[in-house]
Amino acid sequence: MVTISIDAMGGDFGPEVVIPAAANALERHPDIRFIFYGLAGKVEPFLDKFPKLKAASVLHISETAVQMDDKPSQALRNGRGKSTMWQAIEAVKNGEADVCVSAGNTGALMAMAKFCLRMMANIERPAIAAIWPTARGDSIVLDVGASIGADARQLIDYSVMGAGMARALFEIKRPTVGLLNVGVEEVKGLDAIKEAGAALKATPLQGFEYKGFVEGDDIGKGTVDVVVTEGFTGNIALKTAEGTAKQIAAYLRGAINRTWMAKLGYILAKGAFDRLREKMDPNKVNGGVFLGLNGVVIKSHGGATSEGFCSAIEVGYDMVRNGLMQKIEADLTTFYSHYKAETAESGDETAEPTVKPA
Repeated sequence: MVTISIDAMGGDFGPEVVIPAAANALERHPDIRFIFYGLAGKVEPFLDKFPKLKAASVLHISETAVQMDDKPSQALRNGRGKSTMWQAIEAVKNGEADVCVSAGNTGALMAMAKFCLRMMANIERPAIAAIWPTARGDSIVLDVGASIGADARQLIDYSVMGAGMARALFEIKRPTVGLLNVGVEEVKGLDAIKEAGAALKATPLQGFEYKGFVEGDDIGKGTVDVVVTEGFTGNIALKTAEGTAKQIAAYLRGAINRTWMAKLGYILAKGAFDRLREKMDPNKVNGGVFLGLNGVVIKSHGGATSEGFCSAIEVGYDMVRNGLMQKIEADLTTFYSHYKAETAESGDETAEPTVKPA
């Protein structure tokens, strides 16, 4: 069984979207059990509509809920211990749930998750990993907004964690990893990127294959399974891709409605347009994974439909079923033991990226 704790009040629509999404996920995965955290009188009317889901769920009533416009510090101060978001995360910490899913305020969710679950040993910063549709399937891109900037050690950590997620989600034995850069040449880029690239290239890697630097257009091509960058650049890339998809959709609608010949052409090519729409549908790939914490937390888009929130639940389900935490812990241990051995053998003690106390 996989137990999933849900912040039922998170997002723009709360239980109206969350409960039907959970019912859909249960139909697809009968081995799921849910723990819902909601406000009094807000969740029950929706839960009563799905008897099968109700039988597979436990509902806890919380005192308050984090608002979408709350500042992280405000949410942490006012919601610690008593908000739906905090209690859903705490269920993972206490071992009552395997994964937490919320569509709530991203900053508040990250702040609460860090404070409640704490960081994994020797991981300095968490990362938000997004599933990215590409020309050859799906890839993983991280960090897409957990923090701004990253040194070489943090980029290496992101690489290892992203590879672990790819192995868990895509069931790839040895996923490929690339560092996002302004060019593929080793002399280009910031010092942190070049240092991380040199370390990844020089170290024997069992859990993934390092392919070198990749550029922005490689993300959409699907050149590698995992694209690694820092949060500022990653978030801009994510928002640019979302905006471009909406722009293309608007262009297509405008072109189709311009003449009767265009409308006829649309009818004849409807199957192709439907496949394109499905490929570009953000609900199909909804669910950012918070990596680097002592527990699995999934962030759904705040405006997601029930289909989109169901996708986020299924991402969490896959992470648990395929042992995300165990894969990341094993890969981190293996990488740094090999890296230290390689550094000691070469005698280059300055080559190792700075390791700060956990």
